Amino acid sequence: MRIAAFLTTFLLIINLSAQVIHPPIGRTSTPDNAEIKLTLIARIHSHTPKTYDALDVYEPDIISPKSVSFLEEKGKFYVNSLEGYMTVVFDMKTFRKIKSIHHDFTEKDAKLFKETTVLNYEFLKKYDQPNVFKGKPVEQCFSHEKKYLWVTYYRRDYDPNAMEPSAVAIIDTDKDVIVRVMPTGPLPKMIACSPDNKYIAVTHWGDNTIGIIDVSSGDPAKFKYVQHLVVDYQQKFSASQNQGSINRDSQCGLCLRGTAFTADSRYLLVGRMGGGGIAVFDMKDFSYLGTTLGMRTNVRHLVVTKNYLYLSSNKSGYVQKTSIKKFIDYVVNTTDKNKNYTDWQECFAGAGARTIEVSDDEKYIFAACNNASSIVVIRASDMVKVAEVQADSFPVGLAIRKNNYLLISTSQAHPGVGGGNCVDVYFVRYNKK
Repeated sequence: MRIAAFLTTFLLIINLSAQVIHPPIGRTSTPDNAEIKLTLIARIHSHTPKTYDALDVYEPDIISPKSVSFLEEKGKFYVNSLEGYMTVVFDMKTFRKIKSIHHDFTEKDAKLFKETTVLNYEFLKKYDQPNVFKGKPVEQCFSHEKKYLWVTYYRRDYDPNAMEPSAVAIIDTDKDVIVRVMPTGPLPKMIACSPDNKYIAVTHWGDNTIGIIDVSSGDPAKFKYVQHLVVDYQQKFSASQNQGSINRDSQCGLCLRGTAFTADSRYLLVGRMGGGGIAVFDMKDFSYLGTTLGMRTNVRHLVVTKNYLYLSSNKSGYVQKTSIKKFIDYVVNTTDKNKNYTDWQECFAGAGARTIEVSDDEKYIFAACNNASSIVVIRASDMVKVAEVQADSFPVGLAIRKNNYLLISTSQAHPGVGGGNCVDVYFVRYNKK
């Protein structure tokens, strides 16, 4: 058994190593005559100090980048540097760093914390100063017309197994400073703001729950938790379980990931990477409407617009689409105990489909394909792949500008394999057909 496990790991490393690539600046998508064309115009990275192109930018603060978000109105974008414990702010014109926001808290930062724990969570062992820590920033979202940027911490640095309460930072985007840190449950990943700016949903990958924060006041000092939503069951942990090294990327119960509100803020959808399906909550009374199956399993990312629901299935590599109205109507009105919604259009994007983005006009879907080390473009009308461009190894995060002409992907490193540690910037050109 040990030999078999070793061979499996060895072959996986060989396979991944073959994908450790850094495409040159100027690389374009294929096919050449496609209706849309992506060109790699800049790269920000920490893997090679010596570069030969002005737009091949060496930036040591980019360490295993995860999510990225544009703030077009203020001419910048934000990258969460997971292993660097930083959110790095970049200028949209020069692609140079403006500032690094450090998620490193000492006794002097006590004023940022109004509470130590929430939602009946407790630390598994006694900490004299639980709010002295470094946080690993993973996902992000804006609230209040992008006045605030919310950044979840995969874990606190003193919690190697991510079994204890973590936290979320609130950043003032005018000053790019943290104005408050709120506790969360274990291992929060995705975070979403309701379109009406009433609620923030913090999805706990670590224990099958979602924390709901009332942000309707618009004042960070008054933000407060009002609900603790549970998908099927809540995982509980004890000090005796928190021993040795535990892989929480796989040992995560239902592994809740993709999180999105409907356009009217009425319903909250949460994808289950483990167990399959999408869990739905009615935000009017916070009731759990159950989990609906029928889509491909291993649901990783959700995007909800006024008219459609889009999702990525990581293991299968597919991107799917359906009418959000039809989906919600089915969830609310079906009498079938085993909910199985099957009205999907789909397209194979590529191995390891992760984050997806949708153009403003919903004509195109962009997908970061981690194992394929590529960015794929899908025509939404008929779900056909129309273009693909090579990316720095292992892309995970994705963001597109409001005007759809600039696309950014983030590439994480694989431990023991290499690659990653890059932020790729693509110019998007729409060719007339």
